Amino acid sequence: MAGRELVVLGTASQLPTRRRGHNGYVLRWDGEAFLFDPGEGTQRQMTHAGISATALHRVCVTHFHGDHSLGLAGVIQRINLDRVPHPVYAHYPASGEEYFRRLRYATSYYESVGITPVPVHEEGVLVTTPGYTLETRRLSHPVESFGYRLTEPDGVRMLPEALAAHGIEGPDVGRLRRAGELRGVRLEEVSEVRRGQRFAFVMDTRMCRGAEELAEGCDLLVIESTFADEAAALAEEHGHLTAGQAAALARDAGVRHLVLTHFSQRYEDPTVFARQARAAGYEGGLTIAEDFDRVPVPPRL
Repeated sequence: MAGRELVVLGTASQLPTRRRGHNGYVLRWDGEAFLFDPGEGTQRQMTHAGISATALHRVCVTHFHGDHSLGLAGVIQRINLDRVPHPVYAHYPASGEEYFRRLRYATSYYESVGITPVPVHEEGVLVTTPGYTLETRRLSHPVESFGYRLTEPDGVRMLPEALAAHGIEGPDVGRLRRAGELRGVRLEEVSEVRRGQRFAFVMDTRMCRGAEELAEGCDLLVIESTFADEAAALAEEHGHLTAGQAAALARDAGVRHLVLTHFSQRYEDPTVFARQARAAGYEGGLTIAEDFDRVPVPPRL
């Protein structure tokens, strides 16, 4: 597996429809895959999307409402059935430990893979690897909910004209990059920072600090848009966002590509979400998610 893209498995909130399955999202990030919020039917949706259980490295659950977690049982059993050869980690709110345990052992099966539970007790960094940092922030919903953010470390982009001006070429470029200095020339004189890419996943929440921090500067933001703007009072009451609110958050955070999803079954025409997102002043890339969409992480600027 290579590349960076979002594979949408399901886009419905609360109730699946004939056109939309329950939530489910796979982020392909170089050699790893992250499964976010596996709702009911996720295992089947993965099959249709061509995502194998052996691709999964981490499962991230925002909260334990059924449309975001009932698919855990099938996915976990499939991971074991396929004997996934690498470690698999499960991140979820610690307050839902009982629900996770029930779903993990919902029926009898042969447990061949040691899935490692990593319950989230508080917001902050969950894990740091050479390729990314995974962190979480608390969201505002009737049950405890956390959003997730993946950040690539900043890198270095060499500047050909500056290198040429200092007479540095060939293998010497690599030596300078590794050592930080060569023949009196410092790395920062012939390079610039290459900002790491950023992805965030924000599900059921009202507008809140956590959602804003997760979205800040993201190349790709996946965020719930349960209601149209006319139902703002209902969204607030039940701990959700409208299309305009989600788009305004993305606008203010400088998001490059916005994916709206988690739509109420009351809306048959999804174009209302696009219209309201643009009306809110969001001008970046916009996807109104449909089941089985594939959305690439935008290329570096």
